[in-house]
Amino acid sequence: MQTHTPKPSGGATRVVALLALPAAFLGCAAPTEPPVPPAGGQQLVLSYDQFGAEVEPILVRHGCDATGDCHGGGIRGTFELSPPGAKDTQFDFDQVSLQVRSPERDASPILTEPLALPAGGTPHGVKPFSTTNDSDYVSIRAWIQQAEPR
Repeated sequence: MQTHTPKPSGGATRVVALLALPAAFLGCAAPTEPPVPPAGGQQLVLSYDQFGAEVEPILVRHGCDATGDCHGGGIRGTFELSPPGAKDTQFDFDQVSLQVRSPERDASPILTEPLALPAGGTPHGVKPFSTTNDSDYVSIRAWIQQAEPR
């Protein structure tokens, strides 16, 4: 028994060749310089010692590291903390540092999310700070403001 294999259409080959033609003449175009990073290329150097002595105890006192629906129960949004039974200050420092914005420090999520909406906060399930005058809020803000740009 003889089988017949259809020949590929020359039209499909021509279409592929025509689509590849501009790339052969233009090459890969690259921008002349890389885009500016979102933070303007600045990174803040936050104090690990001050975090451990002042900021982490505030987060623990307010239950931010609690399990369940809180940040100690796994990542919530873009933020996770070590759970109460297994505190890891370095992990928590790294996670909180990611919540700090370099050019607009007061707009950092670690400041705006736990702050009451009428005081300028952003949506978050728990609002432990009713005003920007709350002593714990002031301590976290001071830690951020004292950071040196790199």
